[in-house]
Amino acid sequence: MHKVELSYLLSPERGKDALIRNPLMDLLHAVREQGSISKASRALDLSYRHVWGALKKWEQTLGRTLIVWDKGQRAQLTEFGEKLLWSERQAQARLAPQIEALRGDIERAFSTAFDDDAHVLTLYASHDAALSALRDQAAARRLHLDIRFMGSVDAIAALNAGRCMMAGFHTLDRPGLHSVPAQTYRHLLKPGQHKLIGFAHRSQGLIVAKHNPRRLTQLADLQQPGLRYVNRAQGTGTRVLLDELLAQAGLGPDSISGYDSQEPSHTAVAQAVASGAADAGLGIEAAARDKGLDFVPLVQERYHLVCLKSALPQAPVQALLAELQSDDWQTTLAGLPGYSGADAQSGQVLSLRAMLPWWNYRTAKAKP
Repeated sequence: MHKVELSYLLSPERGKDALIRNPLMDLLHAVREQGSISKASRALDLSYRHVWGALKKWEQTLGRTLIVWDKGQRAQLTEFGEKLLWSERQAQARLAPQIEALRGDIERAFSTAFDDDAHVLTLYASHDAALSALRDQAAARRLHLDIRFMGSVDAIAALNAGRCMMAGFHTLDRPGLHSVPAQTYRHLLKPGQHKLIGFAHRSQGLIVAKHNPRRLTQLADLQQPGLRYVNRAQGTGTRVLLDELLAQAGLGPDSISGYDSQEPSHTAVAQAVASGAADAGLGIEAAARDKGLDFVPLVQERYHLVCLKSALPQAPVQALLAELQSDDWQTTLAGLPGYSGADAQSGQVLSLRAMLPWWNYRTAKAKP
């Protein structure tokens, strides 16, 4: 059985009907009505060669003959050609209401592209509940965030490769020169090339079962015998954070059972704990609360947005900055578990050297 593919056209005006047009059906109808390929070509305002070639191509594609004629006689459709036209009429009549509804849905979707006051911003970012809330809120103001969640490292790499307009990542507040975040992000972010934008403060900690049956209070408690930890993938901001916290505590990855396990998001970590597949995992409070779990806060971190310097004056970025600076966004942020807008400087362009100060070592080296 041959399959059907649908397509659409963009036009300043609607056609006279709501049908889904197919060029083969138009050709067959014209030949039947006009009685010859030459007359059908004139009726369709096409060349004879084009119509002849199109019919032969369709016959090859479908594996059936479409037209028969004898010299001096009218061209006629084969039985197969007639059945094609009949089937198409039946489908159009039966599906006309759905076709019209689909056309309306597609037009509404494309209306954003023709609205000069609407903006679309492509954002690759580390998984974050506040970004999802921002996407919902901004859409009402015709700012559409096309968000793809991935690890922080991959998000910034995508920004540098030109695959998105903005990236989202998170770190401890002002991580030091020799920290794991410095080692991870130094080669990806450069002063003068990137612009850092404040977004939010959020709490990261251990997602644990209800009532915290293991009585976990600190990272070192993950060394408890038999405790099953669930980790995030290498390159994610949360994995970078864990490695930094382990280094600060003087612990190695081999001290935690489950360090090599991987889940793709905070939500997946919470689900693993909720299902009993793991006892703990590092993540955000919002994910824990959403699954009815307990949360052991460990650190406050900054979630940053970053774009290329050349993108900063562009309309979608400026619309985003205005949204982040709005009172409505501060109210939304304050209502999310584990988030705070206080001192986060949401929507403000921040100094990359001040917030991620590991580049200062170059200045220090230059001194005699």
